[in-house]
Amino acid sequence: MTAPTVDQALVEGEASPQKLSEFGFGMAADGYRPAAAFGYTLRTPLFSDYAAKDRYVYVPHGSSARVAADGTIEFPVGTVLFKSFGWPDHNGGRPVETRLLIHRNTGWVALPYIWDTDGKDATLALGGRRVPVTFKSPDGETHSIRYAVPNKNQCKECHSKNGVIAPIGPKVQNFALTAERRPLQAPPIRFSYVGARPPAMPQWDDPKAGSIADRARAYLDVNCAHCHNPAGSASNSGLFLRWTDDPTGVNYGIGKRPTAAGRGSGGMDFAIAPGDPAHSFMIYRLESTDPGIAMPEVGRSTVHKEGAALLRQWIAEMPTGGQKAL
Repeated sequence: MTAPTVDQALVEGEASPQKLSEFGFGMAADGYRPAAAFGYTLRTPLFSDYAAKDRYVYVPHGSSARVAADGTIEFPVGTVLFKSFGWPDHNGGRPVETRLLIHRNTGWVALPYIWDTDGKDATLALGGRRVPVTFKSPDGETHSIRYAVPNKNQCKECHSKNGVIAPIGPKVQNFALTAERRPLQAPPIRFSYVGARPPAMPQWDDPKAGSIADRARAYLDVNCAHCHNPAGSASNSGLFLRWTDDPTGVNYGIGKRPTAAGRGSGGMDFAIAPGDPAHSFMIYRLESTDPGIAMPEVGRSTVHKEGAALLRQWIAEMPTGGQKAL
């Protein structure tokens, strides 16, 4: 079996093809497994309505990725990041959507593709769409939602760094290639490091991976810090939630009052009230599906009960005698 022929000019050009197959990454009948790309996983992934996600990265042959001192992976022009969303108990487990994040000479561009009914190809949906989906969460509850495929502008809300689109998931401390999914006839992706490699981020739901605080911080980094950082779209909130880059104090939410009064605080005084998760409006927002209250603002229409339970336990175990809570 030979490797597929990627249309590199199409990848790096300005066009947005109507069909996913036009890029030439190769297709698979049992889901989308681009044969010209490497599979990768995240130790702690973003929650998206309990969707199962398949992730792949394509880097042009002969290119390498540079890892900055903070762990940010700087992928070369011509790179494509793939993320497919599906549910094992919906539509035979076939993906509903595959998002591409493509690095072009002009910067990164996000292209969402919705899979056709026959599952043979996917169609570009720049305007986004709502797709009816029914699935069961881990606790056995059945959910029927209108899954939100984001439009091009909504992609920018999360993938914004200093006002431009950038990857947010594959930071080296949260990133691992899956060797069993290496592409046909392709050499391994080469990484060059600036400084020492940052320590690996723990898996949020594995008690053996780290303390409650470490796992809670990893969860907040992945689910919140793409906006809540000094260069993100929520920088004016003064709430910064990166895993190891932000000190644990008021700006991390501990004893932090609302930036602006409104429904988002639920009448509570602090984002994180040590020892009191029931009166921490961070929890209130994470456990809400009201569009005017819920955080994150996009990307979910259900509550991640397990993630909220981890954060509740973390806050409940914080000492109440001062700011040094972690």
